[in-house]
Amino acid sequence: MLPLFLAVPSLQALPAAARQVRAAIDESACTVVAFEGEMGAGKTTFIRALAAELGVTDDVSSPTFSLVNEYRDGRQRPVYHFDFYRINSLAEAEQMGAVEYLDSGYLCLVEWPARVAELLPAPRLEVRISAVSAEAREIYLTLIP
Repeated sequence: MLPLFLAVPSLQALPAAARQVRAAIDESACTVVAFEGEMGAGKTTFIRALAAELGVTDDVSSPTFSLVNEYRDGRQRPVYHFDFYRINSLAEAEQMGAVEYLDSGYLCLVEWPARVAELLPAPRLEVRISAVSAEAREIYLTLIP
């Protein structure tokens, strides 16, 4: 099933793309999913759709300043959402407990993963989001061994 390419022509197509990504997460059994993309590519918007697919009912927003948000999926398991854009160092990520979260066995959705690449376990999934137009996106999903 991987690698996987998804064309997302509009916001209305996000739930279908999120279902496919959820299926890939389930199939791979990876608990860390790294979201790559330029600022404004739609990482948080896609994570919001994925969280809804997982049964999260909380308001999903970017943890830009808190670094991590915790949600509960439809089975009441934790889902951790990270945004490492403002992280200043690996030491800062380690001090906030990133390694423990990433090794917890619970789903970790990581924005700006390159900022903490040395801390990310393998295998993991990478979701690369590229903006094609104001609403259209291309999503490439790969397994990082």
